[in-house]
Amino acid sequence: MISVLIVDDHPVVRDGLHGMFSADRRFEVLGEAADGSAAVAAAESLCPDVVLMDLRMPRTDGVTAIRELAKRGNPARVLVLTTYDTDSDVLPAIEAGATGYLLKDTPKEELFRAVEAAAAGNAILAPGVAARLMGQMRRPAAEPLSRRELEVLELVAGGCTNREAAKQLFISEATVKTHLLHAYAKLGVNDRAAAVAAAFSRGYLSPPR
Repeated sequence: MISVLIVDDHPVVRDGLHGMFSADRRFEVLGEAADGSAAVAAAESLCPDVVLMDLRMPRTDGVTAIRELAKRGNPARVLVLTTYDTDSDVLPAIEAGATGYLLKDTPKEELFRAVEAAAAGNAILAPGVAARLMGQMRRPAAEPLSRRELEVLELVAGGCTNREAAKQLFISEATVKTHLLHAYAKLGVNDRAAAVAAAFSRGYLSPPR
């Protein structure tokens, strides 16, 4: 029997997964958590074989939780189960130590097989996610961010609007937008939030101490 910890900030999703896994004799649901910090605490106390981990959650997100579990040497295999398959979600999760990455529209039996594979230490990826990772591997190395692009991203990460960033850097708002667009292209993202997340995950920006 494979023991499972379910992590998702939506009670309806947790209830659905709990009922689904509990109804199958191959699995035992040890507990649930609604955010990343609760997931780390639960994984440490319950010692599940597999953690089903959502990514975008309030307070502590899934990637931070995955990284913390790896840092602690927790033996649980983490299988990401999320709605999102963008580069800014997939790559940080895999780099943090996730064993697999599935989307929430995965059919039940496929999800069961994925949990069994994860428990055995095998990597499992949704087809679209695998294609994205292959595309990243085949893509030439990204051009590094310029000093000015980093300055703009640091201000955006700190909550500045384009206008406020322009004022602090003594440049026009249009120039700020241009720097952001260049940063988006280099990071492979499409918006400010994803750019900041990608910059943190790739080490361009450091979290405040």
